[in-house]
Amino acid sequence: MTTIDERLAELGIELPEIVPPVAAYIPAVVEGSLVFTSGQLPMVSGALPATGKVGDGHGLVPASDAKDYARICALNALAAAKGVIGSLDRVTRIVKVVGFVASDPSFTGQPGVINGASEVLGEIFGDAGVHARSAVGVAVLPLDAPVEVELVLAFD
Repeated sequence: MTTIDERLAELGIELPEIVPPVAAYIPAVVEGSLVFTSGQLPMVSGALPATGKVGDGHGLVPASDAKDYARICALNALAAAKGVIGSLDRVTRIVKVVGFVASDPSFTGQPGVINGASEVLGEIFGDAGVHARSAVGVAVLPLDAPVEVELVLAFD
């Protein structure tokens, strides 16, 4: 049986360090057999790779880039979850993904953006990575991030 760490290595994915909170919260909380992560921004080495609204046109973050950022958010959320349960091998299911996309008023492709998170969770966890989901367009996100993702995970 392949461990999650082995699966990550097969996929060429290195789980990031836990992103320090930017306000008054903690990265993840355990309640019963569930882990709830705080909303995770696409931080890479302490910085956002891009800022602004997602959409088509000059000065906007392209949806394809935002999809990559949603993937980073999901990996940051997994790091937060691992921080409270010790090992991602304990995860039995990704229960829910909630994704927020800072959207230009004409942009309606939020589900495609949040697929970046959903797809990487499926790659890592297989059938246990299939989840319920919301993909919501919002006016602005913290630090002017283009995307934010939170997870609910079941574990034993």
